[in-house]
Amino acid sequence: MDLDDLCARFVQAQLAGDRREALRLVMEEGVGRGAPASEIALRVLQTAQRKIGELWQDNRISVADEHLATAIAQVVLAHLYRLSPASPLLDKLVLFGCVEGEHHEFPARLAADVLDLAGYDVRFLGADVPTESLVSMIRRERPDVVALSATMSFNLRSLRMTVARLRSDFGEAPPILVGGAACDMLADPAQELGADGFARDTHDLVGIVGRLVSRPAPLAGREVLGGIP
Repeated sequence: MDLDDLCARFVQAQLAGDRREALRLVMEEGVGRGAPASEIALRVLQTAQRKIGELWQDNRISVADEHLATAIAQVVLAHLYRLSPASPLLDKLVLFGCVEGEHHEFPARLAADVLDLAGYDVRFLGADVPTESLVSMIRRERPDVVALSATMSFNLRSLRMTVARLRSDFGEAPPILVGGAACDMLADPAQELGADGFARDTHDLVGIVGRLVSRPAPLAGREVLGGIP
């Protein structure tokens, strides 16, 4: 199955505002022909959203077009979540959200679904989470990992400030994972932001979260996906 071609046609359906065609492509020509729902989510939806983001950044589509495309992707993602087999529960809680000021929640939602299906108890907080509310929820829920997402480059400052605030209030526990397109601008996102791990994409997300929850606190050093501490 040519998932690259499927992705290209999915993007066309998004840009046309045709949610029925987008859903048909994924359900009939993707899952219906044997592709795992998890693979479709990563190689079609995630890749399509990156393409949509690039088109918007290049001023080839409007903000309204980007919002329409994302809304369609969210509908399809919900269907894929329902079809994906879930692993046994691990009794580990992950608090996942976008930093204050970040309104692009789809990448974080997809990543949260991946962790949920891997057996983690995920509390997804969505877009633009006020730092004070995040702090309060961490105190109440006592998560094993806090995952923070930032897509737009101008939200790097918010991400850095949020990590610093959590370190000030909670020290080295819980460990903090950062991700999102904004982090790609940094040579060493985990080190530069003061986090414990960096997820460049969802392919290796489950592995690094597993390592973070299994490490004793306080954590010694930082860990980067696909690299060395």
